[in-house]
Amino acid sequence: MTPARQEAGVTRARQEAGVPGGVPPRVPLLLVAHGSRNPAADVVVRGLAAAAAVSEPGLDVRVCYVDVRGPTVGDAVAELVTQGRPGAVVLPAFLAAGYHVRSDLPEQLRAAGADPGRFPVTPALGPDHGLAAAAHDRLRAAGYRRGDAVVLAAAGSSDPDAVSQVRRAAGMLGTSVGRRVRVGFAATGHPGVGALVDGLRRAGESRIAVASWLLAPGVFQDRLLASGADVVADPLGVHPDVVGTVMDRYRAAAPAAARAA
Repeated sequence: MTPARQEAGVTRARQEAGVPGGVPPRVPLLLVAHGSRNPAADVVVRGLAAAAAVSEPGLDVRVCYVDVRGPTVGDAVAELVTQGRPGAVVLPAFLAAGYHVRSDLPEQLRAAGADPGRFPVTPALGPDHGLAAAAHDRLRAAGYRRGDAVVLAAAGSSDPDAVSQVRRAAGMLGTSVGRRVRVGFAATGHPGVGALVDGLRRAGESRIAVASWLLAPGVFQDRLLASGADVVADPLGVHPDVVGTVMDRYRAAAPAAARAA
């Protein structure tokens, strides 16, 4: 795209957003998730995007995925540039910064020609105290009682840093429940959630509650439900504290992106 055409697109975008000439529109938010064949996962991600837009009127929030389904990161970047919005705050909607966040996403942004200054990448959505608060709230809604043994159940990862981040989240949740929170995994990693629940039962725990460190329903959440725990919380989903964390990430990165635009 030539500089003249790009400037024309920016002017058009400002006019469509009702922004006076010479005043840049608010930097868009690009919410990047893993991707799933389960449509319920897409519903949650788009629900988060809609809630973020409601929390800050006029904010343009887009959704894309690093794997499995589209639109891809490249699709989203190309669409923004074509529409005269050559920049966005890129927020990885992942609960730990594993391989997809540290490798796949930056590579896909590079392949799309995204200027790092105009497309800054925020820290991953988790771990965060806001998400831990959401997990605690979901746990209580599912029937958790004070004194229950608590397991924080994540999808799992072969990346030690990502596993360490899940353990940090368990520490945050432990502060809320007042006792140690153990970590189990629904897929990659040990211990598996079912094995951990069995072990706690054999150790004499009378009630076991599983907090879901998942963003959306799907096969991993189904494994938590089949773990044999007395209480299994819903995924974090579009909880107000999750939306609040999304907006915290966005607002921290938006000024630098706006200066680079």
